[in-house]
Amino acid sequence: MQKVLVVVDMQNDFIDGALGTKEAVAIVPGVKEKIENFDGVVLFTRDTHETYYLDTQEGQKLPVPHCIRDTEGWQIRSELDALRKTEPIDKETFGSTDLAGELVAMNEDNEIKSITFVGLCTDICVISNALLAKASLPEVPIIVDAKCCAGVTPESHENALKAMEACQIQIDR
Repeated sequence: MQKVLVVVDMQNDFIDGALGTKEAVAIVPGVKEKIENFDGVVLFTRDTHETYYLDTQEGQKLPVPHCIRDTEGWQIRSELDALRKTEPIDKETFGSTDLAGELVAMNEDNEIKSITFVGLCTDICVISNALLAKASLPEVPIIVDAKCCAGVTPESHENALKAMEACQIQIDR
């Protein structure tokens, strides 16, 4: 059996760039330590938008260009990227069906003992991907390390944690 750690969107624009917060900056050392000490497979997701982002539905609702492909803001934070062993899973929207499919395939090859999520933002992409994983692999324990996540605001971070807990996702505080 294998364990999986999913590092969600630990990109410059979400840490200290266009949509950065002090809470996002604060979790970087903990996420780094989590990756370094994790005894399993580590996957990364990367929010990926194109130059026409503002013309998309998301861009209309959040008119802040961010994570535009091949920009500095799109890059995974360098100290975390240095620990990456596989290609990141680029995702055009909050939740990644590609990630869910990869997890299902991994589980078919070698049963997954647990899937842990860390990263940004708790209330948008972490919750979306954790719920997709739960729906795709309902018998695999899904864990969110709250200390290694940050939301758009501290309040929305807490709300997302409560919502995931209600959906039988384990929240480690």
